[in-house]
Amino acid sequence: MRSLRGLLPQWRDYRELPRSWRRDVVAGVTVGIVALPLALAFGVSSGAGAESGLITAIIAGVVAAVFGGSNVQVSGPTGAMVVVLGPVIAAHGVGALALVCLLAGLIVLVAGLLRLGAAVSYIPWPVIEGFTLGIAVIIFLQQVPAALGAAPGPSNNAFVAALESVGTVNLADLWWPLIIAVLVAVIMIVSPKIHAALPGSIIAIIVVTLGATLLNLPVTTIGELPASLPAPTLPAWDSAMVLTLLGPAFTIAALAAIESLLSARVAASISDTGPYDADRELIGQGLASVAAGFFGGMPATGAIARTAVNIRSGARTRLAAIVHTLVLLLVVYVASNVVATIPLAALSGVLMVTSARMISLATVRTILGSTRSDAVVFTLTALVTVSVDLIYAVGVGVLAAAFFTLRRLAMSAGVHREELPLPVHPADERIALYRLDGALFFGAAERVLARVNSIQDVSVVILRLSKLQVLDATGAQVLTELVHMLERRDVTVLIKGIPPEHIALATRVGVVASLRHHKHLFSDLEGAVDHARSHVRRSRDADASASTR
Repeated sequence: MRSLRGLLPQWRDYRELPRSWRRDVVAGVTVGIVALPLALAFGVSSGAGAESGLITAIIAGVVAAVFGGSNVQVSGPTGAMVVVLGPVIAAHGVGALALVCLLAGLIVLVAGLLRLGAAVSYIPWPVIEGFTLGIAVIIFLQQVPAALGAAPGPSNNAFVAALESVGTVNLADLWWPLIIAVLVAVIMIVSPKIHAALPGSIIAIIVVTLGATLLNLPVTTIGELPASLPAPTLPAWDSAMVLTLLGPAFTIAALAAIESLLSARVAASISDTGPYDADRELIGQGLASVAAGFFGGMPATGAIARTAVNIRSGARTRLAAIVHTLVLLLVVYVASNVVATIPLAALSGVLMVTSARMISLATVRTILGSTRSDAVVFTLTALVTVSVDLIYAVGVGVLAAAFFTLRRLAMSAGVHREELPLPVHPADERIALYRLDGALFFGAAERVLARVNSIQDVSVVILRLSKLQVLDATGAQVLTELVHMLERRDVTVLIKGIPPEHIALATRVGVVASLRHHKHLFSDLEGAVDHARSHVRRSRDADASASTR
């Protein structure tokens, strides 16, 4: 019970509130202004509709703020979620949104209860950056049709769909949507250069919406929005539908968990508001998606961009994220008619600039200039993200990174023949002393086996293991085989210095038992060498005696 209580909201979440509430309120209002066009744009881009994006930002935003594991995380619809949710809606219809949202939320919730939050720490940095680059490219490509006033292509691949939509462009309908998208992008790029605090996206939306309305431009707008939040409803479901959506739900859940934990980790690294609880964050995000599904929203994740704005605006507690949802709620009840007149091309411009800002050229240069393996992992992850699937991309990236890491680890396994300690004794050439260091595991074991077993014209082999840092079951089994192979050739094997942390494994697998005598295991090199020289001397004397007979 004490462990479970640690995953629930606590009073200490707000201990700084008496001192920071003013800054939290200001930060919340600022983030709300930034989040409004993004929520609308992500809702439209996913196929769920602008109202779904807005509902998600409100409902999921407040639930994740209260129950999540970060003091400054801001949650809602994100570009990564749009990328994976769009094909699901296209294949199963908007009616499946509530059920897939509920299923994905429950999966993330269970992952938090099972304490799986630390798993994200095993995702390498090049994989994360390649994943982010791929998502940014997909988001940009998804906005091409609306920016050109064309219908999206039928393909599920963003690049192919963009090309298909370009082929259907009507030149008579092209210019106004394109001008609006470009004007929004220009305003968003120029605004921060005038003053860092200017909300470029909101300014751009207001300018182009006023212009389109006053000039009565022939452009598609968001359309009617609800003037209040809908009542919560249970999604319609049956066993066949659940089974059909279970696969997409796991994909969405995995993405929600990865993005939320990455965002929370980034927030903890750039602010001094305390560490985040990864397991509690998963619980908060799971509950947020479940709640959003009941109200007609979409799955939510932690949003890195909005979280960064929250921190830069002075947020110290969860109140800031809660205030951001109240700002959006105010828009629903007071300004839904105004929001309905926003051109869709304006939202495309917002997302195009947002996707471009997701890409850090400095980071790309750093990774590509670091090591060849990291550059390959980064590039491969980005390419798979764009061409295949986001979750596959993470899996492929992690596997590629693991392959290169194991390869480097295997190369670190050293087998070195050393000289025997002085002074030199007769027949020392009949003794081979090998030092094994680094990692003896499945990736390096065969190379070690071949190297030592190739020795010729010796009577005793001393295996010096005190420098062995990593030993797995395969490595221990190879040591056992090596001893047996040498002993069958009538080569006596002595082992010196098995590290204490490896003794239990070496004993269980049979390394110690494979020795000709239990006294052939030594804790010091001097004793092992003395025993080897004594053995050679006895063998030489026995051979000499036999020859005289």
